[in-house]
Amino acid sequence: MNATANVMRALLVASALLLPAMAARGAELLMFERAGCVWCERWDREVAPGYDKTAEGRAAPLRRIDLGKGGAPEPGLAKPVRYTPTFVLVSEGREIGRITGYLSNDTFWGLLGKMLADIEKTIERTSGLSATMEKQ
Repeated sequence: MNATANVMRALLVASALLLPAMAARGAELLMFERAGCVWCERWDREVAPGYDKTAEGRAAPLRRIDLGKGGAPEPGLAKPVRYTPTFVLVSEGREIGRITGYLSNDTFWGLLGKMLADIEKTIERTSGLSATMEKQ
């Protein structure tokens, strides 16, 4: 078993332990998309069919926002969304983290698992700064 698989399994186990608490806090995964986005279409084929059946999907239900139709900016985001797809994990009206782009099924689940595992620590921060998966 390679190191990447071990890390992903550890993240999934850690996130599974925290998922009930996250659902109670109203976590939500926002997917910013645009018509014609080939990476959005790939995510739709590879991840979307089973997303809501996973523990992650139950803890952070998916809400799609179409940037091409002038989707209103969401309150609580750390910065504007410019690229599609962008996935933003929000809880209690605040951005917890984001994934900009979609490379593969494994990468998506690994990054989402990390964000979900970090959600409790992020919510308890007193600095008011959002944790993101990318440099701000």
